[in-house]
Amino acid sequence: MSTVLEHAELKLNTAYSVCRQIARASAKNFYYGFMLLPPAKRNALSAVYAFMRHADDLSDDPGMSFEERRAKLGELIDSYHRALESPLTDDPVFLALRDSQRRYKIPIELMDRLVMGTGMDVREVQGGEPVAVYRTFDELYTYCYHVASVVGLVCIRIFGYRDAAAEQHAEHLGIAYQLTNILRDIKEDAAMGRIYLPIEDLERFSVAPAELVSGTPMEKLRPLLAFEAQRARQFYAAGNQLLPLVDEVSQPALWAMTEIYRGILDRIEAQNYDVYSERARVSTGAKLAIVIKGFGKRLL
Repeated sequence: MSTVLEHAELKLNTAYSVCRQIARASAKNFYYGFMLLPPAKRNALSAVYAFMRHADDLSDDPGMSFEERRAKLGELIDSYHRALESPLTDDPVFLALRDSQRRYKIPIELMDRLVMGTGMDVREVQGGEPVAVYRTFDELYTYCYHVASVVGLVCIRIFGYRDAAAEQHAEHLGIAYQLTNILRDIKEDAAMGRIYLPIEDLERFSVAPAELVSGTPMEKLRPLLAFEAQRARQFYAAGNQLLPLVDEVSQPALWAMTEIYRGILDRIEAQNYDVYSERARVSTGAKLAIVIKGFGKRLL
């Protein structure tokens, strides 16, 4: 009996190791925050990230048609549900995620929404012309909720919290992160025919979709991008309110993740919103400085 248990524990440890490797290789910003968590929580976030990475890869796979990618995402949800119902699975990500989900009581509905969120990017683009996807900010908010806020709602289960107000703040912080992504990636997304900024905002600032592809004239784009950056700033304020509501042991990690992501927005503003000439990023040295400061907070 002990041999069976030892084998199961070894298999689970190996599964978590696979997830950590995926997170370390791909989570260029978030993994720095992971480093500030106790091992069990770090493992859990790595499992969630590895699952999300798999869903993202399916939704963005250029080798599959629109219909095939949709079908594969549906199969991913079904396969994970089967892994929850059966003790037998050879998928290391499923194995680690199942353990984390049970350990931290993460609702299965949130995991389903993670995959649904990536599926919102699976759409056909006609003729290679850029298409503004969302008419209003409310519509964009719904998208951001599914691809980012849901992640935050999963994360705070792992971080630990007692006050239900943490959920609303986590939702808003996820919106801030995703708006930052949208601003940073405007050039790349537009080149793929995707424009996430709301049509109502484009019209308000008299910006045509084609101008977001070319990035010219930049002086015309700046007021629009500054408006969206300020909107993101308002949602980042939720991070200050969320921080004291999560378990103390998790606060340095949440603080570091938010500082790094807010740093991307700082960089966009420092570049005078020119996200076309240079990709906005936080340097490795700056990220490590944030982690070191986070370790100091953890030791206080």
